[in-house]
Amino acid sequence: MSLKPKNISETELALLRLLWKSGPSTIRELTDQLYPAGSHSEYATVQSLLDRLEAKNCVRREKQGRVNVFTATISRTELVSRRLRETADALCDGSMAPLLSHLVRVSDPTPEEAEALERLVKRLSRERSTLGEGG
Repeated sequence: MSLKPKNISETELALLRLLWKSGPSTIRELTDQLYPAGSHSEYATVQSLLDRLEAKNCVRREKQGRVNVFTATISRTELVSRRLRETADALCDGSMAPLLSHLVRVSDPTPEEAEALERLVKRLSRERSTLGEGG
C-alpha cells in the first residue's frame, strides 16, 4: 500500500461526510441523502464513488444479508492531517509553521479559539522540553 494517500474528490468527500455523520450506511441510504429524488443513475453514481473510496482504503464494505453496508475507515481528523501535510509539502517545503500561521491569521479566531491555540502551543512546548530532558 502506498504511503501517500490518493486524492479524494469533492463528491467522494461528500460521501465521507455522510458516513462520518450517519455511521454505517447502505448505498440506498446514502443516495437518498445525497439525491432525495434519486434516480437509478444517481444510485449507480454513489455505488461507483463508494467503489473508488474503497479502492483508496477510505471505506469498508460489509455484506449484511442482500445489501452492502459501508463504513468510513478514515476519520475526519486523519483526512485533515493528510491534506494539511500535502499542502505544507507542496507550498511550504514541508514546513507546517507557515501554513498554520497563515490559517490562524486569516481565520480571525474568536477569543475562545485563541485561548485554545495558546493552550496547545504551551502543551506542545512542555512536551518538547520533557522529551529533551529524558533524551
